[in-house]
Amino acid sequence: MRATDRLNLTDQIGRELQRRYGYNEIDEFLGAFEIDPPKHVTSNSKWVYSKAALAKVPENTLLKMASELNLGFQGEMISDPTPPRNWANTKLFRLFISHISRDKEKATRLKACLAPYGIIGFVAHEDIHPTLQWQGEIERALRTMDAFIAVLTPGFSASVWTQQEIGFAIGRGVKVISFKIGEDPTGFISREQALPRQRRTAEEIAKEISTLLAQDSRTADRLLAARASTLPHGAFEDDVPF
Repeated sequence: MRATDRLNLTDQIGRELQRRYGYNEIDEFLGAFEIDPPKHVTSNSKWVYSKAALAKVPENTLLKMASELNLGFQGEMISDPTPPRNWANTKLFRLFISHISRDKEKATRLKACLAPYGIIGFVAHEDIHPTLQWQGEIERALRTMDAFIAVLTPGFSASVWTQQEIGFAIGRGVKVISFKIGEDPTGFISREQALPRQRRTAEEIAKEISTLLAQDSRTADRLLAARASTLPHGAFEDDVPF
């Protein structure tokens, strides 16, 4: 989500809470989403009070709150922030792995190698249950992903589906990594240097992806939280300088 979109959304939520509730009821509503009341707010405005409480709330929580309040966002109803089936009830870092169908094995291999780093990938050709509507699952993954990686094998840029996925990621403002494995990045993702294969193994590439996510301000805290909450103590002992 872009910074301007986030500001607009928190403004809408704050104004709706101001319109509907008193201070005690606002605190109760915030508490339902595990949000503490704001501290050191001197203004008598319930709108200012509510916005202060929402300042550091995760994007997905904001979307859930807006959905419960039946708010519109950029002229449309808030999209359902429900994650796809394979991301349900997980605290792992959610990475959307965009790929063309003939290279699904590469995407699946990368997903497996990312798992030890607290990262759970979404590979459409593997993670969509046969009984689930496939496009809806992809859209849910795009709405709830923490970051996005494009597996740039030959033919990637010619796929309508992968280009739509990139557009979705760019529009949300999430971290985008281009993994060059036979094709150069094109369009919006060509602005940043791609991660090259360079005859490295999937394990080596996964480690570098984890490092890139840990170094980016958009993903660092989320990745750290995922590791801390789901992985055994000491699992990343080798990351400490010896």
